[in-house]
Amino acid sequence: MAGLGGSGVPVLASHLDLSLAWGLMGPHLAGVDAAIRAQAASFDPGVVSFVVYACESRGKRLRAALAILTGGAAGEIRPGHTDLAVIVELIHLASLVHDDVMDRAETRRGGPTAGARWGPETAVLLGDCLFAHALKLCTRFDSNVVSRRIADAASDVCQGEILQTRRQFDLSLTEAEYRRLIGMKTGALFAVAAELGAELAGASVEAVAAFREYGARLGLAYQMYDDCLDLVGTEQNTGKTLGTDLEKGKFTLPVLLRLAEAKGGDVDRIRAVLLQGDPIQRCEFIAELHATGCFCRAVAAIREELSAAAALLDAVKPNPYVVALRRLLSAVDGHIGVLAGAGA
Repeated sequence: MAGLGGSGVPVLASHLDLSLAWGLMGPHLAGVDAAIRAQAASFDPGVVSFVVYACESRGKRLRAALAILTGGAAGEIRPGHTDLAVIVELIHLASLVHDDVMDRAETRRGGPTAGARWGPETAVLLGDCLFAHALKLCTRFDSNVVSRRIADAASDVCQGEILQTRRQFDLSLTEAEYRRLIGMKTGALFAVAAELGAELAGASVEAVAAFREYGARLGLAYQMYDDCLDLVGTEQNTGKTLGTDLEKGKFTLPVLLRLAEAKGGDVDRIRAVLLQGDPIQRCEFIAELHATGCFCRAVAAIREELSAAAALLDAVKPNPYVVALRRLLSAVDGHIGVLAGAGA
């Protein structure tokens, strides 16, 4: 449910439940988890404990699941799908380690971040190790298509992070530019997981392109959703440090919508809060985003992406994995309805 905190800020008091979408994924994801943990043995003994800590910081495994689900939806799940799932998950973990350093985040998934535990220098190098190891695993595939596409996606993720960092506290950032940034930093990895999942299953060129677009749309929607969570979620339910985006000048969709509609004296007031506001003023601004309907409009934008992703599955022959891909969209859709206070 959604409620109001002590300062009138809307608070999301539930978590994203993917149990229906993940029904048939249990054995597959268990295999992926085991394969991810096994990667630690490839590192120097002095580094193993750091890698184990990063790899056991288990999230939803969305990107890994996409690699498996699209394989089943497009044809047949093969051994290479587990390798692909491990690769995209390691790249994601690496990006999270770096994100936490840049955000000075203290917690991630209910525990200390690598930066909080060992310092930013070690954390940055740990993220680099995970990136490099993921690219090394690409050499297991006979075709260099996987290596090229994974390298492209990893490059997009890093470039997107650089561009977003350079646009911190930039009041001229537009919604279109924001979408482009998150399409690179998040959408690219979702897209390549779905694309290569279909490719490894032997899908047609047209089907591979459709699954790639599905992943890109889902990735865009998920990042917009996650950005909203940073404003109204709870650390208990998200497992990470919240409220860092406004503090660090990362202006996300609800904020950009409010900036775009502000007129007269509101413009200067909002700009002052975003650039120089204290924690109380930021909390009041978050409540304002809710009161002015900016969260509801952000939810509508997220739902447009989810609807576009669902439409891409219409041409795919139905099977249990296609159903799971649809349920994944429905789960996110339902939770963002709660986030907006508008119902699922």
